[in-house]
Amino acid sequence: MDITQYFNAVGQQARAAARRMAQATTGEKNNALANIAAALRANKATILAANEKDLAAGKENGLDAALLDRLALTPERFNDMVEGLEQIQALADPVGEITNLNYRPSGIQVGHMRVPLGVIGIIYESRPNVTIDAAALCLKSGNATILRGGSEAFASNQAIAACVQQGLKEAGLPVAAVQVLETTDRAAVGALITSPEYVDVIVPRGGKSLIERISRDATVPVIKHLDGNCHTFIDEDADLDKAFNVALNAKTHRYGTCNTLETLLVAEAVAADILPRLAEAYQQEGVELRGCEKTRALLGDITAATETDWEEEFLAPILAIRIVANFEEALDHIHQYSSGHSESIITENYTTARRFLREVDSSSVMINASTRFADGFEYGLGAEIGISTDKLHARGPVGLHGLTSQKWVVLGDGHIRQ
Repeated sequence: MDITQYFNAVGQQARAAARRMAQATTGEKNNALANIAAALRANKATILAANEKDLAAGKENGLDAALLDRLALTPERFNDMVEGLEQIQALADPVGEITNLNYRPSGIQVGHMRVPLGVIGIIYESRPNVTIDAAALCLKSGNATILRGGSEAFASNQAIAACVQQGLKEAGLPVAAVQVLETTDRAAVGALITSPEYVDVIVPRGGKSLIERISRDATVPVIKHLDGNCHTFIDEDADLDKAFNVALNAKTHRYGTCNTLETLLVAEAVAADILPRLAEAYQQEGVELRGCEKTRALLGDITAATETDWEEEFLAPILAIRIVANFEEALDHIHQYSSGHSESIITENYTTARRFLREVDSSSVMINASTRFADGFEYGLGAEIGISTDKLHARGPVGLHGLTSQKWVVLGDGHIRQ
């Protein structure tokens, strides 16, 4: 396959489809999403069989447990995927929304109208559910999209793509509005990220090396998420039962996700009361603990944490633990090592909680809640295209509004400038 020739055709079709999608009514888009949901349900067995094929190949190729977990599309995850699509269908259409409309002294009215971005290129690894999340969000926000999934999920993604295109065709919308690249050639990624004539923005989802490569090489604007080194701080004024439940859930609910707890910080005043109990629970779940000197002195025979451990997104049953003197030291640690994804404080002190919200500079900051809530589905977005750790153009879970932009609109009645 000639990648340049192939991608030029894909890009031209996407650009033409984007123009039609920008004109699509809410009813047309919702009809397409309903048709896609029906097609997914009708082809569930086919999709799960394709996923089993990908999993078998992944095991044969030596994929680690975290990647295999991300790749697995269980019946429960399949149902969640379809439910997320239907939630997107039920969301208000942001396209055409006019806000901040104000009269100016000249008599004109000036405001903002929300508009699609155009063609969105999405590059992602492992998770086949991203294919449907991305397709649904891009469709509802009036965009066309070019999707490049990982080679390890090729069969799953192609099976899902067939359902998406069936739903688009039945709704009278261009099937090229969602194109899943039909090649695993890495050159396709290079073409996608260096084609501003076809693509308006790139959204990468995957490992740190992938994100860094795309950020370095892209000539198309990038909404990026580097990694999720998430922290939970158990304050000296914490309710220790809450702290136990939240800290355990944040780490053990699921290991291979970007919102999983990677470093636990514990105030010295309560460490002896909470850490032994937590350590026992973690070890029962098979979590390897790596601690600072104070943590090791308290818990006994656990691995010494290294400087690298404080910086690491483990995506595995490994947890770094540090006992800190106070709130200030916890804040300093987070500022030094956080990736800017999600941080949580467990405390009953209102003033301390408010300071944490104000002073921690991450895309999601929480009080008395598990970092596992940092998710578009949990935030009511229906699903997310990714979680951006950038500050521009979108931050945190990127849903419908993050896939649109705004333009100025001016309403007059024959007004001329004096």
